[in-house]
Amino acid sequence: MTAFTGGADAPDAAGGNGLSASQSAAAGFAVCVASFAEWRDAARDLLLHGVAPHEVQWAGEGQGGDLLSTGAAAPIPRGKPGDAATLAPSTQPHLPRTLMEMLQTAACCRVPDRWGLLYRVVWRWQQGEHDVMSPADPDGARLAGMVKAVSREIHDMHAYVRFRERPADAGAPRFVAWFEPQHDVLPQVAGHFKRRMGGTSWMIATPDATVMWDGATLHTTGPLLRGPADIEDAGEALWLTYYQSIFNPARLNAPLMQSHIPSRFWKNLPEGAVVPHMVSAAAAGARKVGQMEAVGQRKGRVIPVAAEDAQPERQQPSTLDECRRCELWKNATQGVGGQGARHAKIMVVGEQPGDQEDIAGLPFVGPAGQLLDRAIAQASVDRAKLYITNAVKHFKWEPRGKRRLHKTPAQREIDACHYWLEGELASVKPKVVVTLGGTALKAVLEDPKATLKDAMGEPFLHQDRWIVATYHPSYALRVPDHESREAAFNAIVVAFERARQLAGK
Repeated sequence: MTAFTGGADAPDAAGGNGLSASQSAAAGFAVCVASFAEWRDAARDLLLHGVAPHEVQWAGEGQGGDLLSTGAAAPIPRGKPGDAATLAPSTQPHLPRTLMEMLQTAACCRVPDRWGLLYRVVWRWQQGEHDVMSPADPDGARLAGMVKAVSREIHDMHAYVRFRERPADAGAPRFVAWFEPQHDVLPQVAGHFKRRMGGTSWMIATPDATVMWDGATLHTTGPLLRGPADIEDAGEALWLTYYQSIFNPARLNAPLMQSHIPSRFWKNLPEGAVVPHMVSAAAAGARKVGQMEAVGQRKGRVIPVAAEDAQPERQQPSTLDECRRCELWKNATQGVGGQGARHAKIMVVGEQPGDQEDIAGLPFVGPAGQLLDRAIAQASVDRAKLYITNAVKHFKWEPRGKRRLHKTPAQREIDACHYWLEGELASVKPKVVVTLGGTALKAVLEDPKATLKDAMGEPFLHQDRWIVATYHPSYALRVPDHESREAAFNAIVVAFERARQLAGK
């Protein structure tokens, strides 16, 4: 609970704090206040003497008041002196903290009878009518509405106060803003900007009062400016140029824009001077062509899309010579399909045909194929009983002088060629698939993240087939030292030995 006192001495038995017996006339009282603190002192004295709300007229109602003004509240007697009897002071009034905060907030609301309503709410609370805080009560509903209106005005000032920077030689304050609040919220808003702006000097001017911050002290005075036209801002032209450059007429939604920023704020916003013209231009045709120039200047970027998603539905090619699922066919001599037993128990999948395979039209006939033949023979496997193919059917290369050097296929090319590999797997129905290198492993598993390092070592099942992963023969040809070449070759031999064992079970 919060004591409903205003910092003055407690009232005495003879008549309270400034309210004599002669002033408590049956005809009532007229009380003039200009701030919440003054109203609080006057209301406390009236409550202590049991003065009902209908006996008090709050002088100055309808004039709004200035919460920044100073001076003591002065109860003004009505009626003839000597007509009043001495009122017995009641107990010291107390209010809950929540109600006290609501009263202080509602006091900022510019309505004609704000002081009278606040006193009526306090009087009813002291009489035990605690429902006065409920929105279901008429007075409680008005009080809640006033609190909501003030809170909304504080929010709007936080959002729509626009500081303009003064010239460097103009001195303090550095930033100046003009705002026209509907309620007396300048003190609350000043505290917010004091915390936010730090040591930077600023001033917020309104039609009724002005608040200034010099970096250390907050000063309040009467009105100093007549409107935003009195503020010079050398950088405003730059801001308006920037604002116009980011405006997108194609996405203009005028009703939504007006609902987000009430019309009363537009006249004091810097961009308010150019928005009507931009809205009119959008309605006159800029909405259709506003982005044409900017979009045309963009270079764009490549977005990787699976071949089956990028192309329209069409009849699939029946032979490799007809395949146009990726761009590799343009620079290749021919497509190189698989070769071997049509129902082999072991299928060998490499990466792609090389230079000699591209010319011959057969898989693994070059140097890598010769090393593969030696490994197969050492593992006691008959090559004639194998089915040998590649994950990618066309040779991908780059020129190096007069030579065509191998270039690793991209994932989109592996995905595009999976159509042919999938057909081979379905036709041959192997029990074991030996993948030579990382590209072949990714193609068989249909997993772009699969790595040879994780798959080598132990065979594993995939779609009811055993997968045995090992090095590509070209790797054994590329490693620089003899020991590494022997280790790579032996790993290939071991892979085919395990494939033979799994195929025979």
